Amino acid sequence: MTDYLLALLFGIIEGVTEFLPVSSTAHLRLAKALPYIHIPLTDPYWKMFDVVIQLGAVLCLPIYFRRRIKDFFTPFPVNPFTWKRDILNHPAALVFIAFFVTALPAFILKKLISRNLESPQIIGSALLIGGIIMWVVDALSVKPRTADINQMNWLQAAWIGAVQILSAVFPGTSRSMATIAAGQTAGLSRAAALEFSFFVSIPTMFAATGYDLLKTLRPNSDTAALAAVSITAHQWITLTIGFVSSFFVAWAVVVWFMAWVRRRGFIPFAVYRIILGAAILLLNTR
Repeated sequence: MTDYLLALLFGIIEGVTEFLPVSSTAHLRLAKALPYIHIPLTDPYWKMFDVVIQLGAVLCLPIYFRRRIKDFFTPFPVNPFTWKRDILNHPAALVFIAFFVTALPAFILKKLISRNLESPQIIGSALLIGGIIMWVVDALSVKPRTADINQMNWLQAAWIGAVQILSAVFPGTSRSMATIAAGQTAGLSRAAALEFSFFVSIPTMFAATGYDLLKTLRPNSDTAALAAVSITAHQWITLTIGFVSSFFVAWAVVVWFMAWVRRRGFIPFAVYRIILGAAILLLNTR
């Protein structure tokens, strides 16, 4: 398979799975291990490629939600729900509370995170356990007390940020799954939990991908920098194909997922996670 087709394939996979609660990390690693692809997980160029296409997927959020984001910041620091000067419980502040609760522990644990990224057992276990948790949480969350993120408080945001750490430490957990399940256990409705998951992913993923890209491009970082220094025109085109395809596919998935959740919930994704996680564990215990 040519690099251009691989870029399109990986861009589609990233776009489909980045915001669904099924783990884009797990799916990209599984795709790279397929017989006719077989790209080593440590390949410097393709590690950088993963960062670039993830950035493409995340970029669709501030564009898609631009009006909602404008509505948040226009009355700041007045809470648009209570119309009181309440900076701590303002939706914009809640997003950054969740982000900062996640950021510091994730930075401290970055070496452990890097090791776990190479372990199919950890990825499979995280998919399986996360699927069971998601199923139970979604089934029990029948009477949410917070129907809109304008009604959230800082404790709910901090809890979501704390649970989001698990998705960084244990690849396969899925950042989306962690934030959605945490939101539901904190009393958010399905729609509110999903929307907050989207919003908190904007600073979280921009910071994570920006940091990873900086490490890759910095001349004295590690061997991954070699890919950036010697990148060819062919490789730039490959990166562009992956970036653009992940952006547009992710946009379509966000539109579809918002409508799906309001009608059907998260259990089908939990079932998929359980099946995929079990399959990965079985294949890696032979």
